Amino acid sequence: MSIIDSHAHLDLPEFSHDLDAVIQRALDSGIDSIITVGIGMDECRKALEIAARYPFIYATLGMHPHNAAECDRAAIDFIEKNAADAKVVALGEMGLDFFRNRSPGDAQRSCFRDQLGLARSLNMPVVIHDRDAHDETVAILREEHAHDMGGVLHCFSGDTAMAFACIDMGFYISIPGTVTFKSAQLIQEVVRNVPLEHLLIETDCPFLTPAPYRGKRNEPSYVRLVAEKIAQIKQLPIDEVARATATNTRKVFRL
Repeated sequence: MSIIDSHAHLDLPEFSHDLDAVIQRALDSGIDSIITVGIGMDECRKALEIAARYPFIYATLGMHPHNAAECDRAAIDFIEKNAADAKVVALGEMGLDFFRNRSPGDAQRSCFRDQLGLARSLNMPVVIHDRDAHDETVAILREEHAHDMGGVLHCFSGDTAMAFACIDMGFYISIPGTVTFKSAQLIQEVVRNVPLEHLLIETDCPFLTPAPYRGKRNEPSYVRLVAEKIAQIKQLPIDEVARATATNTRKVFRL
C-alpha cells in the first residue's frame, strides 16, 4: 500500500534530534514519499537540505502568512532561484491567517499575491494556508488566476461549498489529522461529500496529531490514521483511499 504525506514540516526544531528515526518509522509504516513544506527562509533552506538527503522526500518553498512581514524582494528572489531545484515541487506554504494575525493583514495579502504571481510565472502549483480567511482566500485565488497553476488547499478548514469552489479552480483538498477528532464534524462532512479523486492526506507534523495520539508530537507515520478515518467515513477500503490520495499527490506535485 502506497501512502504519501503531502504536507510535513520536517525542517522544524521538533525533529532536529531524531529525524532519521522519524523517517524510518514512516518507511516502516508504508509511507513512500513525504513533502516537507517551507514556511520562511530558514525553514526553506532546511527543507532543501532534507530533500537533497532523502530520495523520497520533496520540498516546497514559500513564506507563511505568519512570516509575511519578512516577505521582501530578497525572499521572493530566493524562492525563485531555488524553485529550479529538481526536488522542489511547489511554492508555498502561502496564504492568509486572520486567526493568529502574526503579520499585518496588508503584509499577508501582499506576500500572498507576490508568491501567486511568481508561481504563475514559473508554472508551479501552490500550497495554500487559509485560517479564518475563507472568503478572501478564494477571492484572491480567483483574482490572481490561480486556476492557471492549481495546487492544494492545505489543512482544509472550510465547508463543502468552499471545497467545491476551490476544486473548480483546479485545487485539491488536503485532509489533516483533525478529521479524526470527535468534534470535527465540518471536515468530516467535507470528506463525505468531496469525491476521493480531489482529496489528499497530510499530517502537518509536528502539529495536529490525530487521535489516539493527540497531545503528542505528530509525525509522517501517523498519516495512515488520516487515511483510515477517510476510509471509515466513505465506507471504502483503506487501500483504495491510500492509492487514490497518493495518485492525486503525484499528479498535483508532478512527482
